[in-house]
Amino acid sequence: MPDAPAPDRRAGLAAGVGAYVLWGGLPLYFPLLAPAGPVEIIAHRVVWSLLFCVVLLLATRSWGVFGSLLRDGRLLARLTLAAVLLAVNWLVFVHGVTTGHVVDAALGYFINPLVTVGLAVLVLGERLRTVQWVALGLGAAAVVVITAGLGRLPWIALTLAASFGVYGLIKSTVGARVPALPGLAAETAVLVPVAVGYLVWLHAAGGGTWGAHGGWHAAGLAASGVLTAVPLLLFNSAARRLPLSVVGMLQYLAPVLQLAIGVLVVHEEMPPARWWGFGLVWLALVVLSVDGLRSARATRLAARGRDAAAVPPATVDPGAATAR
Repeated sequence: MPDAPAPDRRAGLAAGVGAYVLWGGLPLYFPLLAPAGPVEIIAHRVVWSLLFCVVLLLATRSWGVFGSLLRDGRLLARLTLAAVLLAVNWLVFVHGVTTGHVVDAALGYFINPLVTVGLAVLVLGERLRTVQWVALGLGAAAVVVITAGLGRLPWIALTLAASFGVYGLIKSTVGARVPALPGLAAETAVLVPVAVGYLVWLHAAGGGTWGAHGGWHAAGLAASGVLTAVPLLLFNSAARRLPLSVVGMLQYLAPVLQLAIGVLVVHEEMPPARWWGFGLVWLALVVLSVDGLRSARATRLAARGRDAAAVPPATVDPGAATAR
């Protein structure tokens, strides 16, 4: 990626920080939507996300791209699978942060980069360097330590990491053909029939909370759509302006904030086993990040060497030499 001008880099950094701060602060938001349950919250999130995306598509004149995604059968099939994984991720996250498992949710997003590396081996058949295997081993050891110490598998963390990891893998296969905003619109459009059907059934059964707890509660449910689309657009802006290494470092801001919320705001317990587990995960991420930075630097140096070798040697004008 070529170096962007300084104002673009500053704008990209601000957008990236904004995106991850919003994602990191979500554990403070969803509990405010009680007594709505996780499934109802996600159903509203899907519906309002699509409506907000439609407004933005019209404003940015991107409606044609959205329509082309819906008409491409093979591409839509991949986006449908991605949408299901995204719905699972959203549902488990909201369940976690509304039932006192914010720390587990944070752990899931710390583990996510390790899951991505594991998927590269299992699905894409990539060969890992020794350092990457060490990082994966540390991550696995962290899960064992937390499970043994707490007496239960951290299923919320593992589900979040796995669902988002596979979601990212599917999205990487569609690449530049699916811009962020039309892509989110297509994914939520796939989920909307199920979401609307559930909300209709819930209200018919007398269990819906929409409109039953005041205007602020209804507005909060509707605002979940804005809080879904805005961070994604900010992230997309940052990714266009910043080196991948900087974006990679920023991604840890969200789980750090979630962990802080879980410990300092929600006051979840952090027994020694949890701290040891988090410590192993953090060590794995340091190993993985340092290896990634070294690999990226080696790639850049190799590219410069190839470019230098491709430049033909300068010719000397004999007349110029004798003229001095």
